[in-house]
Amino acid sequence: MDIIFLLIPLALVLLVVAVAAFFWAVRSDQFDDLDREASRILFDEDSPPPSAGARPPKHEPKP
Repeated sequence: MDIIFLLIPLALVLLVVAVAAFFWAVRSDQFDDLDREASRILFDEDSPPPSAGARPPKHEPKP
């Protein structure tokens, strides 16, 4: 029965921390544009074209 005196305040402290983290995320616009971020993973990033002087490195066989 003594453990309940520890667990209830501990649960309340964790609740306050979770609510504070949620309100911080809302204030700092973490939930601003969820649709664009959800679909961003589906598209490849455009890679720059290789320059004219750039050549791939040669692989020399080891003896």
